[in-house]
Amino acid sequence: MKKSTLLHLRIPFSFFLLPVFLLAVAISTEAHTQNLVLAFLTLHFLVYPASNGYNSYFDKDTGSIGGLKHPPQVSKELYWTSLLLDFVALCLGMFISLEFTVMIFIYGVISKAYSHPSVRLKKYPVLGWLAAGLFQGYFTFLLSFIAINNISISEVWNWSIQLPGVLSTLLLLGSYPMTQIYQHEEDTRRGDVTISKKLGILGTFHFTAITFLLSSSGFFYFFTEYYTLIKGVLFLSSMLPVLVYFTWWYLQVRQDEQKADFTSTMRLNFVSATMLNGYFIYLWIS
Repeated sequence: MKKSTLLHLRIPFSFFLLPVFLLAVAISTEAHTQNLVLAFLTLHFLVYPASNGYNSYFDKDTGSIGGLKHPPQVSKELYWTSLLLDFVALCLGMFISLEFTVMIFIYGVISKAYSHPSVRLKKYPVLGWLAAGLFQGYFTFLLSFIAINNISISEVWNWSIQLPGVLSTLLLLGSYPMTQIYQHEEDTRRGDVTISKKLGILGTFHFTAITFLLSSSGFFYFFTEYYTLIKGVLFLSSMLPVLVYFTWWYLQVRQDEQKADFTSTMRLNFVSATMLNGYFIYLWIS
């Protein structure tokens, strides 16, 4: 495998998507260990890297992208590798359940439609934003939950399961525009009109702040209602470093919009993912 192919799979970037899976683990009452491990490996080492590689192949970015400050030139090998990873993911999925495998397949189709030139959801600001938020949030949460608990999709319609799934999408709908904030020039060059481009740089910050407030309030209600007040307060406390960094960065960008760069975006992603992952692991082991 070429080094460029491996880099474009962006396997470490899966860390930023891990909170949705850990949330599903944390609220599971009867986790099936084998399914948990298989689902984790399938999502974070096959499905997500395949999606990253496929997206990179058709984007052919010359500027920074999520997880890669200086992306190398792509090759046809990246295209075939991404498809191979998807195929292996489907094969592994069958060891869990047919429903899980079908949902993985649907996720793969949507992720390809996001970047493939014949559809390219990415060029539609609202549709692309909704697709990313829904499938990386709610949909992934549900497929993770049914795998971890070894149940069918007909058993996940309880509000105690649906609410965290909805909240995970709300959180992603707020954070996703921030991942596009430094790519406005690159997106304009390709003719993609992302939600962040529509909102503008400061507008993206304002939108994310409002959505972050709503999702955090929703999670506080969930953890207080279904667990304890202490767990709700601890969740809000775990989000404080995210709020502090976000506010500091926002004040910097108000002075100079060039500060809305790749490095700062990745730092926000890292702080946010680390705090969420840490809290959900705490919830799981407690």
